[in-house]
This record gives sequence, C-alpha cells and structure tokens, in this order.
Amino acid sequence: MFDRIRQMLIKEFIQVFRDPRMRGVIFILPCLEVIVIGYAVNMDIRDIRAGIYDRDNTPASRELLSRFSGSGYFDVVAQIDDDRQMDDLVLRSNVQVVFRIDHGFAGDLEGGRTAQLQVICDGTDSNTAGIALSYVNRITSDYSREMLARRLQQSRLMAQLPVRIDFRTRAWFNENLDSRNYFVPGVIVIVVSLVSLLLTSMSVVREKEIGTIEQIMVTPITPLEFILGKTLPFVLIAFVDVTLILLIGVFWFQVPMRGSIVLLYFSTGLYLLTMLGMGLLISTVSQTQQQALMSTFLYFFPAMLLSGFSFPIANMPQAIQWLTYLNPVAYFLVVVRSIFLKGVGLAFLWPDLLALAVMGVATLFLAVRRFHKTL
Repeated sequence: MFDRIRQMLIKEFIQVFRDPRMRGVIFILPCLEVIVIGYAVNMDIRDIRAGIYDRDNTPASRELLSRFSGSGYFDVVAQIDDDRQMDDLVLRSNVQVVFRIDHGFAGDLEGGRTAQLQVICDGTDSNTAGIALSYVNRITSDYSREMLARRLQQSRLMAQLPVRIDFRTRAWFNENLDSRNYFVPGVIVIVVSLVSLLLTSMSVVREKEIGTIEQIMVTPITPLEFILGKTLPFVLIAFVDVTLILLIGVFWFQVPMRGSIVLLYFSTGLYLLTMLGMGLLISTVSQTQQQALMSTFLYFFPAMLLSGFSFPIANMPQAIQWLTYLNPVAYFLVVVRSIFLKGVGLAFLWPDLLALAVMGVATLFLAVRRFHKTL
C-alpha cells in the first residue's frame, strides 16, 4: 500500500513541477503576493492632501491650523483665497480636506463663545474621509482643552478647576495599530486556500481530460490510495508556502509571531481537510480543467469576501453573518491572526479548531463518496 502511494506521490510531483510556470505559480507567486499586500494594502492614512482657507488670519486661527499641518497626518498643498478656488480644488481632487476659518474666530475665542471651524472633506473615498475626520476631531479636542486651561490660568481660577479625567488609550496586540500586522497573516489563508483548491481540482480533472484516469483505475491501486496519492503532494506544497510566507512576514515585515508555530501548522492541516475536500468535489462535477478553474474561483471569491479578511463580519447584514458560520475561511482567519498577534493557544482557539475539524471531515467524506460514485 505505502509503496503504491509513494509511486503516486512521485508521479504527482513530476506532473506538477514539469512546467516551470507552475513552479513559479506555486512558490514565487505567494511570495510576491505577501510582499505586494504588505506594502500596498495599508489602511494607515498619512499625508492627506489639505487646503487652508483662513479668512480670519489671526494668531489664534494660525495656531489652530498649524496643529493640522504639524501633526504628520495632513500635507498642506494649497493656500486658498476665495470660495471659487476652494470648489475647484475639491472638484479636481487636488485636495482631500479643506480647513476653513471665517472672520471672527479669534473674537469668539476671546469672548468665551464657541468658535467655528469648518472642515470640508471629499467623501468620494469614504474610508479616507472618515479617518481624516477622526484626526481632525482629535486635534481640535486637544486644542480646545489647552485653550480652556490657558483661559482659566489667565483668570486665576486654577484653584477652582473641576476634576478632569486623564484619558489615555492603549492598544493591545498591535500597539502601533499597523494594518500590515493585520493583513499579512491573512495572506496565509489566501495562499493555502487558492493553492490547495486549484491543484486538487485540476489534478483529477487533468487525468479525466487526457484519458489516463481509466489506466490508473485498472492498476492494483485502490480508490483510497489514489485519493491519498493525489492530495498529499498538495498538502506538502501548502505547508511549504506557509513556511515561506511566515519567514517573509516575520523577518521582512517584522510582523510579530507571538503564538505557537506548531499550533499554526496543526490548524493549517485541519483547514486543508476542507479545502482538499472542496477541490475533490469540484473535480467530480467538472469534465475539463477550464470548468474546474471557473468553479474554483466561483467558490473562492465569495468565501474570501465573507471571511472578514477585508470587511468586518459584524458590519454585514444579519442574514449574511449567519452564512459566515458555514465558511471555513472565516474560522481559519481568526485562528491565524490570533496565533500571530495575540499568542493564544488551544484554550481559546478550540471552538474554531473544532469547527474546522468538523467541516473538514464532513467535506472530505462527501467528496470521497462523490468521487467513488463518479468513478
């Protein structure tokens, strides 16, 4: 039995690595993917193009506007003189934010009245607009507190200052809130899913398409040995890809790896049960490699969109959230990010691992039953 499986493994490795382009897809493409995502997919918004429209032009207005330009979040690219220029800059997307201060700003501050600051934001990119407004709110809040303390100090009322709350924030697990630390571990999920799905579904269909499936079936090899010989090479390839991404993420991008590497590989193995089973299911309903390729992407993209990789599941409609409970990608994504950033173990991850094991065994069982029936 083991000798026949070994021969199948050798055959599959020769068939996979015969084409140099396939070697590039399996090993080079995942490395390029993690590098591109590590650099390009960045939710940390910096250097937001800003314009300043200061109609008050007083020390007080200039002090507030200097807070924005010196914060490191905004890059002042235009000094605006009139409304027409402001509209033109926003319409042409030359600026993303405009800080407008009208006449009387300093007078309102000196008179103890509420001073007005208008922030005009280009809402075409809602994500950037929301982050920019949060920066503005933080800077103006700090400025307001300083102005209040300065006024009370000048009027010698420091003894009557009310009790204030010292508000400080601290982020756990991702101290600097780097989006790279959030997205790079997710690349493991993408690569393992895509490689295992594609290779498994295409390998069996390839045998059907070129007419060698009948030749294999007349040999002494059993269906179980055939399935093991077809899937084990792709398990090994998936583990190699995980290792490559792990090394690039930890040593190149400095993504913290706080958990157990053994647990990471163990959870990857559980997840591969589902992906290999899904690949076998696709192979049983496909007659050509083109059909298998289209079916793979038809499953892969919705699974990734509903996994929480880019969009939080909590923001999805309730009906869609229920569907995510049947999505193994969502569980594996939680496991990988928790191992990387939180360093948690089986005591916290066992529900997700149990879900992966149940879905993996069920999917592989259905795939094997369907595969036997097809043969």
